[in-house]
Amino acid sequence: MMPRFLPPALAACLLAPVPAALAQQAQPPRIVVIGEGESAIAPDLAMLSLSVMREAKTAREAMDASNAAMAAVIAAVKAAGVADRDLQTGGLQINPRYNYVSKPDGTQEGELVAYQVSNTLSIRVRDLAKTGEIIDKALELGVNQGGGVSFANEDPSKALTEARKLAVKNAMEKARTLSEAAGVDLGRVLEISDQTYAAPPMPITAKAFDRAGAESVPIETGENSYKVQVTVTFELR
Repeated sequence: MMPRFLPPALAACLLAPVPAALAQQAQPPRIVVIGEGESAIAPDLAMLSLSVMREAKTAREAMDASNAAMAAVIAAVKAAGVADRDLQTGGLQINPRYNYVSKPDGTQEGELVAYQVSNTLSIRVRDLAKTGEIIDKALELGVNQGGGVSFANEDPSKALTEARKLAVKNAMEKARTLSEAAGVDLGRVLEISDQTYAAPPMPITAKAFDRAGAESVPIETGENSYKVQVTVTFELR
């Protein structure tokens, strides 16, 4: 039976925390590996960014001209079957344009000569076969600045699931190889985490649109790649 009252020195020893070194020794040996997996699928969305820029002596005149051109573009895009929910104004800019003249003292004096108004429209095209047609029609109606196209997937969950499975499989293979080389047995999984990466889309700039001529812009959709990286911690036995 323990005494009711302990000497202070003995009580301090009993209540002292376990040293960090001993706590670490209590943990089982482990190995941490990183596995990677990738899955590619065909896109089902084309993302367009088309801009109209108009210039005039006053900001009001430039805005009116830009509005008229963009309204025609929007009407044509809707006529091609694009829904309202897939149209969004991506930006509106009003900028003065100056003509700079050098003075005898070496400085420059700016003269306001015009205003430029740029209006950008972001478009989601769900019927990929119409992508080139929509770009062509937009050019005819006044798109003359910026511009680009990329491809996406509305629901990439299946591709991500497949990539995760491949990443875990890759991690398991790495862990087996390392444990066999070290002469130890691989135990249970202690921890697992993942990170997802989508490959950047391949852009097509307005310069490419300018070469379209009378024919439709040739569009190749290719595939979108989704990559997953998993970090897995295994127990060693």
